[in-house]
Amino acid sequence: MKGLTVLALLLASLISTPAVADWRVAETRHFVVYGETAEPVLRRYAERLEKFDKALRLARGVPDVPPGKAGRLTVFLLNSQDRVAALARNANIAGFYIPRAGASVAFVPEDLADGGRTALSPQQVLQHEYAHHFMFTTWPNAAFPSWVAEGWAEFHATASFDRAGTIQFGAAPAYRAYGLLTGTPLPIQTILAGAAGKLRPDQTDALYGRGWALVHYLTFEPSRKGQLGAYLDAISRERKTPEAAASVFGDLGTLNRELERFLGKPRISGFRIAADQLAIPPVAIRVLGPAEAAILPVIVRSQAGVNARTAPEILAEARKVAARFPDHAGVQRALAEAAYDAGEYAAALAAADRAIALDPGLVEAHCYRAMALMAIAQAANDRKPESWAEIRRTIGRANRLDTEDPRPLILFFNSYAALGQMPPPIAREGLLHAYELAPQDRGLRMQTATMLLADGKPAQARSLLLALTYDPHASGIGAAASTLIDTIDARKNGAGPAPGPAK
Repeated sequence: MKGLTVLALLLASLISTPAVADWRVAETRHFVVYGETAEPVLRRYAERLEKFDKALRLARGVPDVPPGKAGRLTVFLLNSQDRVAALARNANIAGFYIPRAGASVAFVPEDLADGGRTALSPQQVLQHEYAHHFMFTTWPNAAFPSWVAEGWAEFHATASFDRAGTIQFGAAPAYRAYGLLTGTPLPIQTILAGAAGKLRPDQTDALYGRGWALVHYLTFEPSRKGQLGAYLDAISRERKTPEAAASVFGDLGTLNRELERFLGKPRISGFRIAADQLAIPPVAIRVLGPAEAAILPVIVRSQAGVNARTAPEILAEARKVAARFPDHAGVQRALAEAAYDAGEYAAALAAADRAIALDPGLVEAHCYRAMALMAIAQAANDRKPESWAEIRRTIGRANRLDTEDPRPLILFFNSYAALGQMPPPIAREGLLHAYELAPQDRGLRMQTATMLLADGKPAQARSLLLALTYDPHASGIGAAASTLIDTIDARKNGAGPAPGPAK
């Protein structure tokens, strides 16, 4: 009887536990979306993202220039918020976006743990993160203080589709209700000044919520027409500080009182884009093969970022999968990345060579081959021309496979900078083109700016650096950009030495 009871319980658990869905990938003009979910669910996410992009372009008058294969945003739909938070190493994170040249990526949950009208939905997380990507790639030389960047993303995050497929913009973020309606721990003067520095969780929530309220109010309130644009122009073009730029709003106490009245309204303004304006090409969806599905968790962890503790763990997992699928090019490419991240450059080179032998068209495999060769040469202090000629031949092959992928262009520039040499004009032109292809990459923006300084183009360099100083996620790069701007301005005013290239 005991055995039968155990068997019955086991059968019951199998019946009550849904089968694990296959990993699928959906590809559109602007997105590559991976999800361990049913095809209709994945199709809905991908279609809505593509239509959301189109709606943003229609609303803002932005032309749709094909981004190229490397310019698409990769989105990983994970099966819980806990997985997203674990990848972000932050329990409070519901989704996050990493802007990288040729490999920008977002991680969002397919379903959030807490439901209800005031919960942050997966669609809103996706739209918030993509709004950041759209902003940074569409207006690369604009400087957006943190309240604008986050408020603009929140404004678009709440866009919703009705049954007919019409999209509505302007809804309030109900998930920010507590912070919006119970006062703010951040005075409006602090918010408009950029709210720089580390913030408490309640202050961060206030920045996002009040940022949304300000963006919405300044967009739709007739008496405030043009003020938001004037504020941003004062920062980006007139080189004013956010505090000084805030003078375009007049008395800030008056603005704050108007904002409180706006928040108390039962209905607020918005706009709609009809479904017939949002036609998109069909979404291509396929089920991942056994090797692709097996290596995808490794790719997810690698793409989310590694450190000294996690890199060896990820490499160990990659090696297990590679042992099962030694003849799969994508698996070997992922192994090359994991080995490179763990500092095992010879292993990375060997895996990249296997990937290239299996599929010579893998741009990333050629890139990791070049990166591994550079790391090996630098570790051995190998400056022989033939060694670096081979590195550049590898980079050249990657570039010919996709001339609009910024990564080979960056590597070509770095192949000279790594030797302490001034890169030739073709390499400097290539780096500038890489930046034009991927202005959202903060490290690339800084690298391009320092190159422009070395080329005697401080005004161009300053324009690139300014955006970093207000980027709420730029961290140490933002501080370094601010220091460089101070040096440029001091030199322009005849005080201080000319800025040189960063080491």
